[in-house]
Amino acid sequence: MHFPPPSSPRTVEETGLETQFLVSLVAKIMNEGGSMVAAGISDVSKLSPFVVRLILKEMQSLQLIEARGLENPDIKSDIRYALTDRGTALAFESMMNSRYVGPAPVPLDTFRNQVSLQTIKHEKVHRDELTEALSHLVLPKGMLAQLGPAVNSGRSILLYGDAGNGKTSIAEALGDSFQQEIYVPYAIIVGNQIIRFFDETLHETVPVDASVEKEADRRWVRVKRPVVIAGGELTLDMLDLQFDQRARLYEAPMHLKALGGVFVVDDFGRQRSTPTEFLNRWIVPLESGFDIMSLHTGQKFKVPFDQLVMFSTNIAPEDLGDDASLRRIYFKIFVPSPTKEDYLQIFRDKCKELDLEYQAGALSQFFTDHYETRDITPSGAHPGFLLNHINAITAFLDQKAEVSLELLEMAWKNVAVSRAQKKISDLSK
Repeated sequence: MHFPPPSSPRTVEETGLETQFLVSLVAKIMNEGGSMVAAGISDVSKLSPFVVRLILKEMQSLQLIEARGLENPDIKSDIRYALTDRGTALAFESMMNSRYVGPAPVPLDTFRNQVSLQTIKHEKVHRDELTEALSHLVLPKGMLAQLGPAVNSGRSILLYGDAGNGKTSIAEALGDSFQQEIYVPYAIIVGNQIIRFFDETLHETVPVDASVEKEADRRWVRVKRPVVIAGGELTLDMLDLQFDQRARLYEAPMHLKALGGVFVVDDFGRQRSTPTEFLNRWIVPLESGFDIMSLHTGQKFKVPFDQLVMFSTNIAPEDLGDDASLRRIYFKIFVPSPTKEDYLQIFRDKCKELDLEYQAGALSQFFTDHYETRDITPSGAHPGFLLNHINAITAFLDQKAEVSLELLEMAWKNVAVSRAQKKISDLSK
């Protein structure tokens, strides 16, 4: 299913922006671009050439621009325009208010409406789609039956279990199970303040058919439902708008950029702030479906909180917070350490991935010697870790890489294991 894009504005009024704001934006674009035609300004502002011509007409009446002749000798070519001294002064004055030069923003109400139309609650993941998305992982039996309903609920999820057993990989893979694509704006405007939203490092763009693009509002970008991951570096202030003093504009926080997708808090409980402080920050959003943002001017406004929030941790749930805090998380799914069979399957898959011959006898013996005999809990991360070290060792020794007991023993010296008497895996019993 693909949601229809917002329709392209046909008039200045339909942009939802004030004429004065658009004139200032075009002045800044022309100040950087020099002499420009309407099509060039359209490419930067993402407004249609027709709407740009309406703005240029207004600027001419205000003596902010002047015509500089045709773009080329062809009589059908566009007219080039350049700023007058008055236009240049306006551009510099506008830059003092905000250095933003780029696609025209969309109004807050338009943003809210679009998020509502493409809410993640419309995304229904079926068993086959989820199985395909997680096919590269070795998961215990019953895991799919737990994940499916949790994903379809659109509510918060806690994945907990010993480190290295694929919690983050599961969260990332869930995004691949989504079939729908959504639209996100380049920027939003609230009270004349610009908030940059589209992030090419987080949003994966999707090509749009020419027939669709012709009628679409190009201020919006078609993307896959995003999966945004924040780890131990996450702080409470990163959940608020980030104001750039020099550029005089805002950057949307990570969880806002995850709207319509998945926001993963990895290593939950390892942040500087306590889990309870994070959950208290999100009490209203998790319950009500909206968040409160604040501008440096003091103005507060509501934004949708429409994403699947996943917390991934290797800390026991009861150690993350009290019952009242944990009630805010609707689904709590234990991700166990692999069994011997699962561990060997992970090893088999990793050998295939690295083009190494799988040695069943050597690996079975290795598992017995290092996990069963020493009562060490296996980790799903160990096979890849050990094989990478074998490749490094054999490359140094100018030997052919192979999965031998001797090389496994050498690689094992780099594995950090926990022998804590109370393992998180015991909590599932």
